[in-house]
Amino acid sequence: MPTGGVATLQGPIAGFSWYVPVDLSKREVQARLSPSAIKGFFKLTRSWKLRDQDARQLLGGISNGAFYHLKGGKTKKLDQDQLTRVSLAMGIFKALNILYSERLADAWISLPNTNPIFGGETPLTYMRKGGVPAMLRVRQLLDARRGGR
Repeated sequence: MPTGGVATLQGPIAGFSWYVPVDLSKREVQARLSPSAIKGFFKLTRSWKLRDQDARQLLGGISNGAFYHLKGGKTKKLDQDQLTRVSLAMGIFKALNILYSERLADAWISLPNTNPIFGGETPLTYMRKGGVPAMLRVRQLLDARRGGR
């Protein structure tokens, strides 16, 4: 234990500092994070039973060709925008699984929602139409519901 009586971690967890955001514009960071982001994203799409068209929209409306290269493992790196979108989707997935049973958590994204931000549409439709700002808002809504930050 260091002098002063406060225990500290020996180093950053998984190579990242909690106090400095990861620079997603750096190619080496994109290359390092992309494999797990791609794997996680496609696991999420299976859990949510998303159509490929919906998955493409969540990634920013990428083309069919780019999507199937990604899905087939031919594309190894996501760009900054795609990594941000995957991060938001994974945060939404995590929050849903904290709040609800697995069955409801997986269905929630595709169920009509009476919350005023959704206007009776599904959260998926809301996020497809609104892009990153809408994904961020859904993430914040769910984090607030679970008492997180």
